[in-house]
Parts: sequence; structure tokens; C-alpha cells
Amino acid sequence: MSQTLTIRGRGNFPVVLLPLAAIPAGLAALPVFYVVMRSSDAGVSGIFSELLRPATLELLANTLILAGSVTLLSGALAIVFAWATERCALPFRGALRVIATLPLAMPAFVASYAWASLGPWFQGMAGAILILTLNCVPLIYLPFAAALKGMDPAFEEAARTLGRSRWQTFAAVTLPQAAPALGAGALLVFSHMLAEFGALSFLQVQTFTTAIFQQYDIQFDSAAAALLSSILLLLCLPVVMMELRLRDNRRLSRLGRGSARPLPRIALSGSAAAAALIGFALFAALAVGVPLATLFYWLVTGASAGTGLERLLPAVWGSLSFSLPGALLTTALALPLVLLAMRRGGAAVSLAERLPFIIHGLPGLVIALALVFFAIRYAPWVYQSWALVLVAYVMLFLPQAQSSIRASAELVSPELEDVARTLGESPLRAFARVTLPNLIPGLGASLALVTLQLMRELTATLLLAPSGVSTLATEFWSYTNERAFAAAAPFAAVLVIVSGVPVFLFTLRGLRRG
Repeated sequence: MSQTLTIRGRGNFPVVLLPLAAIPAGLAALPVFYVVMRSSDAGVSGIFSELLRPATLELLANTLILAGSVTLLSGALAIVFAWATERCALPFRGALRVIATLPLAMPAFVASYAWASLGPWFQGMAGAILILTLNCVPLIYLPFAAALKGMDPAFEEAARTLGRSRWQTFAAVTLPQAAPALGAGALLVFSHMLAEFGALSFLQVQTFTTAIFQQYDIQFDSAAAALLSSILLLLCLPVVMMELRLRDNRRLSRLGRGSARPLPRIALSGSAAAAALIGFALFAALAVGVPLATLFYWLVTGASAGTGLERLLPAVWGSLSFSLPGALLTTALALPLVLLAMRRGGAAVSLAERLPFIIHGLPGLVIALALVFFAIRYAPWVYQSWALVLVAYVMLFLPQAQSSIRASAELVSPELEDVARTLGESPLRAFARVTLPNLIPGLGASLALVTLQLMRELTATLLLAPSGVSTLATEFWSYTNERAFAAAAPFAAVLVIVSGVPVFLFTLRGLRRG
């Protein structure tokens, strides 16, 4: 009996993968239920009283300004960088690709701590927009560059033969083909900014997330904090709808693999190439150079220098033991969800795919509290376990995996599997031998993004990690809370160094192909 699911959309979906696609959607629903349930405790009058407070409206304005500005600016930089590295004949393109992804190894809260320690000039909204924009560029660059690399060149060649200029071809042909990757990356950055806490606490910027933490600090698990969390969920909805429209009913693949025949690279004039190289150098200096120089200063200066070094190796082990399994699990669960959404239409499937993006706007603290709430009541044996931490990681960072995988999956024709089926292959073998190899760039980008994000994860780990287990991020946070900046610097420095290893293994190798 054929083990394939005939569905509306593009191609078939192996039935064996269907339960795996349902797992992340079910997990993503848990914090939504938790927020709604806790918000209802405030009552109708309490809900309206909280929502209409001037302080709430001010938080709304700050949150939207921060998220919107960072998304637009990081998206613009990512487009320029991806075009320069993938379509232009620049020297040192391998090094430039690394530069574009370097901020992945620099946690936002570490960069903010470094910039904030230089003085009050970099604190406030303007400083936050600058620092977080630099930090978020790779989240859009990686999927957008992967889309450019795997794009069918025939469409652009046809536009050029019809007399379109290079910029007209980019606007009318290239950009629409890469729109799903660009939209998914932008949604990822926007929702990530809604949930950002560590960086904003250093930069003295008040948003919904910082207010939620203050509410929980004053009254643990308060209904007011849940109300603010519900606003974050609502803020994500219009962005999710825009991203869906951006890729609705688009066909981006062909029967042959377009990336096997890349377009000729654009030769730049000497001044244009020099300007591009200077731009990359300036980006590297601001995104990584200044924070690293500040860390070095604190490593050799300050009353607390050298304190707590005996906790460094256990923290490194804790970070790696959480992040590597977490990245593998998140990527493994994201793959069937992305394929199901692409190959089956319907509102239920679209909702299941978008739910992780919606809850990505929630702070890690809310996700952790939701898991604690349900674990204590229904599965007390998983409380304070590694398994619960990994579940939280899946819920927090599934969108990164989805964005990266979808950027590659959009460019793979499902008809190739149909051909393999006519040659006698089972649905699962056809998927493994035909589709999966074409998804390797997206899977590699997913592993890179998720591993690096997990290395720096802070709030959920603080609440859920088993007793006695620490990570580089939690140790860094502990020392900075005690104002022991010099003692915190070694943990931040090692976090940056260790985070650079997945950048090389997963990102550099994949981007150098072709």
C-alpha cells in the first residue's frame, strides 16, 4: 500500500513524517493557552484598565519603533550584503561571507553590555536600534543568500534578453523569487525584537518585554504580565499575515536544479569594489570589533578581574550540551512542518506553520513559565530536567529553523520526487534520495542559526535548567547583575569564541559551495 498523503499543493507528503509535523505545532500552542488563561485572571475590568494605561501605550510605541526600525534596517543591509557576496565579483568573497555572519557569534546582550560600558551615549532607543540592527543582519542574510545561490538563473537571463536593466531585473524577477526567504527572515527579526530583554536591560530601553520581567519580579506569575504578553502575540499577527501574502501561491522551482548553473558574477569598478570592501570592514568593526575590544579591556581591568574562573569550563560544557542537541532536535522537527505547509493547503496547516512565529514574540520567561505550569500539573517527572530545557529551545527557536529550511525548499521541485516514484521508489526513499540532498544548504543554515542562538539563550535556561547546571550566558548574567563586569568578561569572551565554531562548520562551508 502506498504510504503517501495526496494533498492539495505541490507534491506528496510521506505519511511517516506527519506525526513529526504535528509535534512542533502542538508545543507552540501551549504558551498561547497559558497566556490566555493567566490573562483571564485579571477579569474584564482589569484587562481594560491595564490596556488603556498611558504607560502601556508608551510601551507599545517603544516596542513598535524598536522592532520596525531594526527589521527594516537589518533587512536593507542583508540584501546589500547578500547581493555583494553572491552576485558580484568581489575579492575575498569567502571572508566577506564570514563577516556578514559574524554577529551570530556575538550575543546581543554581550554587545549591548560592551557598548553601554563605553558611556551613556549609546544607551536609549537610538543606541538600541544601532546595536540590534548590527546583531540581526545574519538572520536575514543567511536565508536570503541561500535563496540567491539556489535560484534558477533562467528567469533572470530571460529578463535581461528582453531588455530589462540589471536593477529592473532585480526588482521584477530576483526579489520576487527571494521574497519568501526575505519575508521569513524579516518576520524572524521582528518577532525576535518583540521578545528581546537582555540587550534592552543594558541599554535602558523600556518595552513590553522589560515590563513583563518587572511584573514577574514584583509579583511572580502575575496576570498583568500575562496581559502584556498577549499584546505581544497580537503584534505578531499582522506581520505573519503579511509574510504569508508575500509567498502566497508562488512557484519558485523548476524540474532541474537551478543552482547547478550559476549566473556570471557582476564585475564592479575599482571605486565600487573599494566602497563595498570598506562597507564590510565598517560593519565588522561596529558589530564585532568594538564589543571585542571592550571585552579585552574588562579582561585586564577591574577589581573583579580573575574572579570565578573555576566556573568557566563547567559553563562551556553546559552551553554545548544544551545547544548542540537542541539545534539538532529543532531542525529535525522544523523540516516536516515546513514540507507539510508547502505541500498541503488549508487554514489548519497554515496556522500550524505560523504558530511558532507568533509565539517567537514572547519572552523566554513566558515560554518557561508555561512549561513549568503544564509540567507540574501533567508531567512532574520532566520538571527540572534536560528534556524540558530542550522542549523550551524548540519552542523558542523553531522559526529560525523554519526560515532557513524553507528558503531552500521553495527552490526544490516536488515533481522530482514524482519521477522517482514512477521508477519504483517508496515515498520516504524518494524524499531521502531526491529532496533531502537539495535541502542541505537550508539545513546547514538552520543548524548554524539555532546552535548560535541556543549558545546565547538566557531567560528560559535560568528558569528551567537542572540545579547545579550553568551555561556561559547564565554565568555572564549572574556576574553582570552583581556589577562584576571584569569577572563577567571571560564568560562573554569564551561565548563569542565557542559560538564562532558553528559559524565555520555550518555557515562558511555551505556558503563557499558554488
